[in-house]
Amino acid sequence: MLWVKTFHIVFVASWFAGLFYLPRIFVNLAMEREAAAVARLLTMARKLYRFMTMIAVLALALGLWLWLGYGIGRGQGWIHAKLGVVALLIAYHLYCGRVLGAFERGENRRSDRWYRIFNELPVLGLIAAVALVVVKPF
Repeated sequence: MLWVKTFHIVFVASWFAGLFYLPRIFVNLAMEREAAAVARLLTMARKLYRFMTMIAVLALALGLWLWLGYGIGRGQGWIHAKLGVVALLIAYHLYCGRVLGAFERGENRRSDRWYRIFNELPVLGLIAAVALVVVKPF
């Protein structure tokens, strides 16, 4: 079980790295006007999104293994709250994919300031998830 937990933590940390960085690329895309720079940023964003999606699937699979296979959190309220946080993070991840598609089609309508705020949302998810796992408030 400790190896499963170890790799779950590593993949979650890696997924969050992508959740933190991809919206930062969106900030730069929203500000950039030079076609070559936009193309370079879109390539970076596409590659990052593909990679972080693969990492997220591994993190989620290992988390489910810990919960369903080893019973971690079974019957405790904190695990249900954590699953709610995870569901919100998955929705954020998928929305990032939609935003990326809008940038690729040249249909972005949001400002760099909006993306700066959007970029902070995964921090709240990380704080909530870690607090629930460590403190187990209910």
